[in-house]
Amino acid sequence: TNLTMPKFEPTKLSKVKRGRNRAGYDKSTVFKILDSHFICHVPYVFEDTPISIPMAYARSGETIYLHGATGNRMLKSIASLKKMSITVTHLDGLVLARSAFHHSINYRSAVVFGTPRIVTEDSEKKHAFEMLLEQMAKGRSEEVRKTNENELKITKVLALNITEASAKIRDGGPIDDEDDYKLEIWAGVVPIKHLYEKEITDTNLAFDLAIPPSVIKLTKNDQ
Repeated sequence: TNLTMPKFEPTKLSKVKRGRNRAGYDKSTVFKILDSHFICHVPYVFEDTPISIPMAYARSGETIYLHGATGNRMLKSIASLKKMSITVTHLDGLVLARSAFHHSINYRSAVVFGTPRIVTEDSEKKHAFEMLLEQMAKGRSEEVRKTNENELKITKVLALNITEASAKIRDGGPIDDEDDYKLEIWAGVVPIKHLYEKEITDTNLAFDLAIPPSVIKLTKNDQ
């Protein structure tokens, strides 16, 4: 895809069919969803069985990075494919309706499709590791020991070059059947927030150290 284009063109693969009014294909929306999380779900097939696993990820431009041990069966399975996808979901609230049927969830989700490739250059591997740290905690990559040659050797990094993507967002209250609005049943939304609590310093710390800026920023919940 072209970075200068403001949106992903939906195809038969990426076009949202259900709840199309909640769908979006503009890159700013998709990237905002991706950048405010660090866990994605990755589907693959192993011995004719579909499997979906949660993994840490990072976005750099229009590339998603995943990593694992060199023997990781998921990375091996995906590396041979021409296409792959990942899904990222934020849970924002429980939508409690008057009827059992109309209960729902407020959420923000992105489904990303693209071409996988194994990263072979050490320089790109190092970049991927830095991005993975930054995805978790902004500024952390500047506070830690850098990845050494052995760690590069025993880690496989997979890059997903994004070719198309869609976002889907639900917010607001319950949508009930017209007759159900007259019922004496409470309805509404219970919001859900992802908050960072106070840090717990490692008891094996060799020095009496101040809390680093990346952690302070996290625990202030202003990422």
